[in-house]
Amino acid sequence: LLPNKKANLIVVEGTLYPLLTRLKNEDLLNYNWFESNSGPPRKYYQLTKNGQQFLKEINQSWTDLVNSVNTITKK
Repeated sequence: LLPNKKANLIVVEGTLYPLLTRLKNEDLLNYNWFESNSGPPRKYYQLTKNGQQFLKEINQSWTDLVNSVNTITKK
C-alpha cells in the first residue's frame, strides 16, 4: 500500500497501470516513450481530446454530487 497522507488516500500497488491502460484503450489517454539517463525508458501520459472532454464531464458530475450532499446535510 502506498499511503498519501495529504490526500488521506491509499493506493494499492498494481492498480495504477491497469487503470492507465484502460483509459488508453478508451481513447482518453495516450503516451510517449522517452529515454532516461538513469534507468529504463519512461512513459509520459497525456489526455486526448476525448479525455479532456471526459474530465470536464466528470468534474461537473463531481461538483453536482458535492452540492447535492451539502444541500442534504445542511442543518
